[in-house]
Amino acid sequence: MSAVLHAHPESGPALGIDGGIRRKVLSEAGMRGRWWRFAAILIITAIVLVPIMVTVLLAFTPGPNSTASGLTFENLGNVFSKTLAATWLKNSLVTTLSTVVVSVAVAAPAGYVLSRGRSKAVSGYSLLLFVMQSLPIITSVVPLFILFAGMGLVDNLLGLTIIYVGSTMTVATWMMAAYFDSIPISLEEASWIDGCSVFGSFTKVVLRNSLPGVLSTAIFAFLLAWNDYLVAIVFLRSNEIFTLPMGVQSFFQQNATDWTSVMALAVVMMLPPVIVFATLNKYFSVGGIGGSLAGR
Repeated sequence: MSAVLHAHPESGPALGIDGGIRRKVLSEAGMRGRWWRFAAILIITAIVLVPIMVTVLLAFTPGPNSTASGLTFENLGNVFSKTLAATWLKNSLVTTLSTVVVSVAVAAPAGYVLSRGRSKAVSGYSLLLFVMQSLPIITSVVPLFILFAGMGLVDNLLGLTIIYVGSTMTVATWMMAAYFDSIPISLEEASWIDGCSVFGSFTKVVLRNSLPGVLSTAIFAFLLAWNDYLVAIVFLRSNEIFTLPMGVQSFFQQNATDWTSVMALAVVMMLPPVIVFATLNKYFSVGGIGGSLAGR
């Protein structure tokens, strides 16, 4: 017994030393892992940002026939004064903003029905949306062109907007339904007890707690319509009806050697998405719904 009692105190420090060494080794391994992850993220970020930085730098670099020195806004001025860049920008803004407004206005109530509905009709509609969103837009471009040609909607911004709305509707509805699922139905039940109708609870309770979901859906619709080139090149013919992606491609074909002017027009196309993200970023919040249930 005494030997055991004498051995026990000696084993304690030995185990403590071994545990400390093990923790130190694991800590060093964890640090090395974090540094590798940081290096990987840094490389990926550089790959993404370097082309953008080069584009911006070239846009403000004096052109081959310029007399300016250093960075200059001359290229932007030439783009707007010597091309239809302002018209292309206006066309893109009209089609894009119309797509955003219509998509959100239709997808919000449709997503609410998908989120709260429990009937066979709603389940079938949900399955239909899932199948439709899995189909690429290229599969319907030719049939839509034939249909729209008979309706006079080819080379028309209205026809282009209709296609954009249709192509964003399925994903927008799914996005809204997914966010509505995170809102407790007890909030609506409380409003019903207070005498609110189903539509009233949807507008006054659900939508008020769905701002991040609405903004995410709006940004998705904005980016899809703003960056589209495939549909525009099929449906648009006149230079005055071009959207910015079509305008950039047309301008590049005519000025393939004047890279500074081409990059200036590319910067014009990049600015609206950057402004949208910078403006709407502060409205995104996490945990805002939880505060609505305080005290319940």
